[in-house]
This record gives sequence, C-alpha cells and structure tokens, in this order.
Amino acid sequence: MLQLYNTLSRRLEPFRAMGSKVKMYTCGPTVYGYAHIGNFRTFITEDLLRRVLEVNGMPVIQVMNLTDVDDKTMRGANEKGMSLRDYTDIYIKAFFEDLKSLRIEGIAHFPRATDSIESMLKMIQKLIDKGFAYQAEDKSVYFRVHAFKDYGKLSKIERQSLVAGASERVHQDEYSKDNLCDFALWKAYDPHHDGPIFWESPFGRGRPGWHIECSAMAQDFFGPTIDIHCGGVDLVFPHHENEIAQSECCHHAPFSHFWFHVEHLHVDGKKMSKSLNNFYTLRDLIGRGFSGREIRGLVAQSHYRMPLNFTLDGLMGVRSSLERIDQCLDRLKNYEEFGQEDFDTHSVYSMFMDAVNQDLNFPQAFAVLFELVRDVNKVVDQKRISLHAVHKIMQLFESLDSILGCLKKDEEPIPQMIYDLVDARQLARKEKRFQDADSIRQEIYTLGYELEDVMNGTKVKKRHQCNIQKSTVTD
Repeated sequence: MLQLYNTLSRRLEPFRAMGSKVKMYTCGPTVYGYAHIGNFRTFITEDLLRRVLEVNGMPVIQVMNLTDVDDKTMRGANEKGMSLRDYTDIYIKAFFEDLKSLRIEGIAHFPRATDSIESMLKMIQKLIDKGFAYQAEDKSVYFRVHAFKDYGKLSKIERQSLVAGASERVHQDEYSKDNLCDFALWKAYDPHHDGPIFWESPFGRGRPGWHIECSAMAQDFFGPTIDIHCGGVDLVFPHHENEIAQSECCHHAPFSHFWFHVEHLHVDGKKMSKSLNNFYTLRDLIGRGFSGREIRGLVAQSHYRMPLNFTLDGLMGVRSSLERIDQCLDRLKNYEEFGQEDFDTHSVYSMFMDAVNQDLNFPQAFAVLFELVRDVNKVVDQKRISLHAVHKIMQLFESLDSILGCLKKDEEPIPQMIYDLVDARQLARKEKRFQDADSIRQEIYTLGYELEDVMNGTKVKKRHQCNIQKSTVTD
C-alpha cells in the first residue's frame, strides 16, 4: 500500500482516495517569465506522484492552476504595453513546451486564475456574510485570521506569533485592516500600480488576492474537499495556510485530506538567485547541451522531502547513468545468442514498487534499477538467457519507465546527409584513404553526431554538446 508523508499530520499515512478517482490539485507557475528548475523540481515530483498513484490502481484527475494575475504579471504587461492575456499567453505557451520536454503529462486541467473571477467573488461574498471577511476603508476585502480557530494547523504557526504582513504576498496599506495579520481577498483598484487592469465587483473595481485564486479554482473542479493538495515547501505558509482558512470557513468542510510538499532546490549549495548567476531555467540548461530527460532523471533520483543540491557536474553524472541504461537496452535489442535460462523480473518489480510506495523512495528505487542493469549485462555477457527472458526484461523496463519517465532515449531522426557522410567514410576506409576517413569523421562530429564502429558496421548517434565538457575525436 502507498504510504505518503502528510504535512498536515506530520507523519506517514496510507493514502486512500475518497471516491473512484483521486482529486489532486497542484499549485502551478506564476506566468510572468520562464519557469526555473526549482519550479520544475516540484512539477516533476508531482508527475511522479501521479504515476505512482495510477500504477497503484488509483486513477487521478490532476488540476494545475496558472496564476496569470498578480503584481508581477500586471507589472510585466503594463511595462510592455500589452493586455494581461496577451502577455501571459507568451509564458503559458513556453511552460507547456517545457512540460513536454520534461515528459510531464496527464494533467487534466490548467485553469487560469482570470477565468475564475466570478467564483472568487462568490466565495468572498460568502465569507463576508458569515463574518469571516470585511471590507476596509481602503475598499479592499480582508480575511479575519483570528476568526478561524484552526488557523496554523498546516504550518503549525501560532496565531499569537503572526506579525504584520506575514499573511500577504504584496505590499498593503496595513493601517486600513482590522488586524495587521489579516490577508487580502480582494484588492481595491490602484490606478498608479494597476494601470488599465481591473475587474468590476460588488466591492468596487479591483483584482483578487493571491490566495483566493487557488481556493476558487479547486472548488470549481472538485467541490469543497479534495484528496491531495501539492506544492513546494515554500507555499506551506502563508499560501496553503490561507487557502485552508478561506475554503473551510466558506464551506464548513475539510479542504484537503492530504498535503504533499516538495523541498527546496539549491544550486551549488546556495539559494538560486539571478544576482549569484546561478539561476537556471530549463531553456538555459538545454542551451548548454542538456536534455529535459536528463533534468527529469536528476530530480527523479532524489527524495522529494530532502533539499536537492543542483550542480552541472551532478547533471553530467545523471547523463552517464542514463547512458548505462541506454547501452543495456541496446544490448538486449541486439541480443542474438540465446540460452535456456529465465530471469526473475517479478522480484525486481516488487522491490522497485516497495521502494516507491514507501513515501516515493526513488533513491532506493534507482538502486534496484541499477542492480537490474548490472545483472542483465552479466547474463548477456554469459549468453545464458532465453528469448522469452529477453522479452520479459524489456517489458520490465517499460513498466519501470511508466513511472520514472526517463528511461527511453529521445528519438531524433538522423538527417540523410549524415548517413551519406558515413557511407563516404566507409568507402574511404575500404580504399585505405585513412586521412580522408578521419576528415569525414571530424565533419560528422562538427555537425553534432558521433560514430561507433561495431562488428557489423557503424552506429551513429546524436552527440551530447555541453559547454562544461571538452571532447576530442580521432579516427
């Protein structure tokens, strides 16, 4: 049975869904720029979680919101002289491209915050009617933190310790609030800061607060209660704490039974920041010659509740480990001298699943995988296994990859021009024109491909191009 750590209870618990499908809400990106690798650590881990749930017989409906209205998106749109929709469309499109590169799939819905404004207004009005919210002199609407007796149950923060501004994401006129720790549900229109971006409401012109957005979108798709809410550990307080407060006060029902949080990603042992020149987007790393598959592999090999120290050397190590898997699979595909022995794939799969079902222990799961690679290489060397066993092992790798999502190579068609150069090199070697053969091999290398001479010919593969690795080539 799948055991997960529940942030709400601070312990491992068996995971069960309320109904026939798991209702899974995941906090998505704020679409004012390209998402960075810290964001993608969380998104990849959530994808791994969804896959583990489904392989355990629990179909998932996953919703990931897109925060397209907040200070950053509005400021970016206003600086560019663009509508909010047109501005955020640029980064939403880029985000979807990044998800594809990272093999993140299966997300059923990507609601935009701006498409749920009506739901937010209805929730805010309910909270006012029930006495949990009020409109202040500045015309903004605030949630009364001290009116919710369970405030702090997720983050374990004491209400008495709350300080001014702790529950809000952006600058407020704090003196207009009844209590300095109350947070905004609706922000009154400020022409100086907001420019032409606002919505009409019963409370006057303005825009929603950050926290009410997720509560409304989760409600729109799942109703008052969801099975599991996911996000980065940095969202525990104030964002997720405030979601619980406003949702449970509105509906008088538990907001989420499970809370799943992914730890921070650091770069070279430090917090990622543009000022330290250690801030990476997926596009930055792909520009350095890495692939989405390799980045996914790096994240997958870590435990989600431990900080991940990202380094380029570490990413190179993942490349090497994936190449070992590629070579093992290639050997199986080209295996021709069969023996009579079987191979126990059932035990390997059981050990793998035991690891991932223990709070997503993927480091242990990868240890099982690499032991499998060693064992397979050994029996292939000894030419002992049967054709049936080979098929079973290939099916096992398929099953493991249905969870990991990083075992299959990125298949890119090799241009015909490269094959023509390979044929020309082969002819030069046959005619003992070795200097010409060396020149052709170097030309192929310059074009981004490398050759491996094997017993029955020459293999061509895409060359890894990475600016932290120097390579030389000779024929």
